Formats: sequence, C-alpha cells, structure tokens
Amino acid sequence: MIYETREEWRAAPEKRVLLYAMSGLGKTHVSNLLRESGAWFHYSIDYRIGTRYMGEYITDNAKLEAMKVPFLRDLLLSDSIYIGSNITFHNLTAVSAYLGKPGDPAKGGLDIGTYRLRQDRFARAEEQALLDTPYFIDRAKALYGYPHFVCDTGGSICEWVTPDDPNDPILSALAQTCLMVWIEGSDDHTAELVRRFDRAPKPMAYSPAFLTTAWTDYLDETGIAPGAVDPDAFIRWTYARALAHRQPLYKAMARHWGVTVRAEDMASVRDAADFEEVIAAALPG
Repeated sequence: MIYETREEWRAAPEKRVLLYAMSGLGKTHVSNLLRESGAWFHYSIDYRIGTRYMGEYITDNAKLEAMKVPFLRDLLLSDSIYIGSNITFHNLTAVSAYLGKPGDPAKGGLDIGTYRLRQDRFARAEEQALLDTPYFIDRAKALYGYPHFVCDTGGSICEWVTPDDPNDPILSALAQTCLMVWIEGSDDHTAELVRRFDRAPKPMAYSPAFLTTAWTDYLDETGIAPGAVDPDAFIRWTYARALAHRQPLYKAMARHWGVTVRAEDMASVRDAADFEEVIAAALPG
C-alpha cells in the first residue's frame, strides 16, 4: 500500500484513493463530496468508459434504432440531424442501456450472442479505464493543480482481476498509485440492495464464466427457451447471485491490496476531513 500507516496517510501532501464496492454503497456520493471540497479530483471509471471507450458503440446503437424509423432515417442519411449521447457523472444511463439485457426482443431483450459481445466490449473498456488511473493522477495535478485524487470505480471491477495473484496487471498498477479502499456492506445493506434492484432492475456486467453459469442455470430451472426469457426476470434472478459471487472477490482484493471501511462508517462522511479520518481509522496505527 502506498500509505502503510495512518500517520503516513495524515501527513501525505497528496492523498490518492480508489473506492470499490457494489453499486449503491456510497462510492459516487463520497466522491462527489470530495470533488465539491475543491481539493480533490474525481475520476469516474463509468464516465471514462462511456465517453472514451464506448461512446461510438453507444451512439451507433442509437443510430441503428433511429434508422428503423423512416422519418429519422431520411434525416440521418442527409446529415440533417445527428445523434449523440449525453453522459455525465450523474447520468450514465446510456452506458447501461447499451449493455442491455438478454431475452425476448419483444420485451426489449437481446439475443445472447449480441449480449455477450456487448459484455466483452464493456469488459475491455473497464479494464482500460482502470489502467488509465495513473495517467489521470498525473493529469489532475499537472493540468488542474489538484493535490488529492479519488478514483470512483464500477461495481464490476472484481470481475476482471485475480485478487490472489500478486502479479495481476490491473491491481498491481492501481495499488502502486492509489490506496485501494473496499466499502464493505452488511447483510442489511445487501438485503436493501436486492430490494432496490427488484424495484428497478438495471443492466450489469458479469465475467464470462459467471454469465455462462447464470444463463444456463436460469434456462434449466425455468424451462424457458432463450428467445422467450423475460429480460428483467433474468437480471432480477441473477442479482443476488452476483452479490454473492462478488463478495469474496472484494474481500480478497482488500486482504491483498488495500483496506476495508464499513459502509455505515463511509455513510457518516460529510466532508473531506471526515473522509480522511475514516480512511485513517482503517490503516494500521
């Protein structure tokens, strides 16, 4: 770790952290608080994915849908209109909309082949966005003069790494430049995340092996043909399994590469000073 003790952390003139956890446990909320303090640069992995690595895919997908409408098709072909995404830190819907959900096309689903292709594209994009972190640390300081840096990752970071491998390329690069902080949720947090997801299911990214197992098991359990699967029903069924799959990966990442902060402690953060104390408490004395 780049800060071995709380004394090193408190004395560091440049504080650099990377937050990871399941979506909904406060990564972006805390990152926004830090950014608003004026001294912290907020690097959003999901924003980088959507604007740098998947922007063309997202725009082309929207154009493909527009080309199905004769009125819009004529305007597009004559360059009378253009289509673009409007991705912001607070609105990343275009990214998840591109990922989509597998199942019945009449219910907005994708065939499993297309779905896997989009998952693969997202995986490559997230891996590259994570590896861009050192560049953005340098950029934040050299270009904007920010002394401190927070990397706000997506919940799927654990899908593309091998926490027990000391030579994992992504984790090695990140640990050399940031203090990696896992926001650990309780059983109550998990139950609330499941309830929240059930109310409004949204696309997620999975490792290829997890997706294959989940898709096969769902088809076997329900007896439904792939093209007849209700997309929302599948991702609801998958969500709790994804949480259980990710938890030991997050824990191994914290054990080998960083520190752990309880979600309730992170939720108590109201400003940058609070954040620095919560991180200090997670480090050895």
